[in-house]
Amino acid sequence: MSDCHQSGRSGLLKHRDFRLLLSGAAASQIGAQVTLVALPLVAVLELDAPAFQVGLLTAAETAAFLLVGLPAGAWLDRMRKLPVLIRADVVRAVAMASVPLAAVAGALTMAQLYAVALITGVATVFFDVAHQSYLPALLPKDRLVEGNGALETVRSSAQVAGPGLGGGLVQVVGAHLAIVADAIGYAVSALFLLAIRHREPAPEPVPGASLRKDIGEGLSFVLRQPLLRVIVTTTGLGNFFSALLLAVQTVFLVRVLELPPAAIGLMLSASAVGGLAGALCAGWLARVLGQARIIWLSSLVTGPFALLWPLSGRGTAAIWYAVGSGVVFFGAVVYNVAQVSFRQTLCPPRLLGRMNATARFLVWGTMPLGALAGGAIAGAAGPTAAVWVCALGFLLVPLPLLCSPLRTMRDLPEAPDDPAGGATGAAGATDAAGAAGAARGGRGEGDSGDGPGGPGKGEGERAPAASAG
Repeated sequence: MSDCHQSGRSGLLKHRDFRLLLSGAAASQIGAQVTLVALPLVAVLELDAPAFQVGLLTAAETAAFLLVGLPAGAWLDRMRKLPVLIRADVVRAVAMASVPLAAVAGALTMAQLYAVALITGVATVFFDVAHQSYLPALLPKDRLVEGNGALETVRSSAQVAGPGLGGGLVQVVGAHLAIVADAIGYAVSALFLLAIRHREPAPEPVPGASLRKDIGEGLSFVLRQPLLRVIVTTTGLGNFFSALLLAVQTVFLVRVLELPPAAIGLMLSASAVGGLAGALCAGWLARVLGQARIIWLSSLVTGPFALLWPLSGRGTAAIWYAVGSGVVFFGAVVYNVAQVSFRQTLCPPRLLGRMNATARFLVWGTMPLGALAGGAIAGAAGPTAAVWVCALGFLLVPLPLLCSPLRTMRDLPEAPDDPAGGATGAAGATDAAGAAGAARGGRGEGDSGDGPGGPGKGEGERAPAASAG
């Protein structure tokens, strides 16, 4: 076993509820990665959608973070998180199941794909924010990096296996029937979550609280923290260019590189090996190089490899697309583990939902804009031009970090006390789980990730490399 994969990871697996959460994440992520390949191919191959409409589909998937991102956090801070996770999985399973049913009936349209993307996006907002806010209730804060790495390992493993499986299914049964795997994955995830025994206590009602006041408190916490502010800026910039790529990726691979569905799946699986390596090594790299230093180093060193995307070509030259994605993916996952763990540690338990929702609103809110930009550029100048814009954009992503105090720091500072409610770290929420001696944690499914990399499917998000959450 490599040094990257520390023995502490096995300690997490002794915790029953952590195993269930990890198993649910694996089920939903495998299905989601199949849809990463299948859903755009439904639009491109079965509905013959132009590049701009494919970009709109990507925008619809992420628009929910702009529409309900901020109030979602305020609502979730007033309720238990586990029931929200289960309901979100059920909604996503039903929405995804409607695609193959409509296709078999001959009634599938782009309008339905947009609706499915928007509905699953809204459910994903609630799932991801609840997931990241629920995890610190089970983990002591000194195990958050380790727990985040474990969940990133599951997500990255799914990103290795899922696209290849998805491409094969599309080749054999068609794109619309391959999406059945995603619906099954969400349903299985809901069953695993139902079996979790730990129930966090219901949040205490706050006298005089209002939705507007709660949203403002979450925004204030994120925007007034200098390190959080620069991390959010960097992540939002990375996600903008990730979404730009995601909007045109399938069109580029099908119509420029002329790859069949099975080859597209295998290419995305091969590139995801970098993300798996990043998940396995993230904790080790943070210890050796420093948690602050690894945040900016990960994007600075790996970002330039995005230039391999537009430089790839037909035939064997298509391998450069996978190589570029693999290296960018590695950096994005390392970045994700470090910065999400920092966010969870810094924030008071009473603000976790609002902090995560605010961060998601700011960093994922750039993705619909990036997707629309990608579709517009591809429609006007072709998909290759859009991929060039994305690759050059990745060179800009580390600049906010390099201009911040993070550049001169090795480790991130300890959290100050929370004057409104005790320690600022997440540890205050972990007493019940700590009694069980457990370890778990991590990244929202997603998590859908927050890192400045190509998009990943976290928590219901789909992408080519790794997005941040």
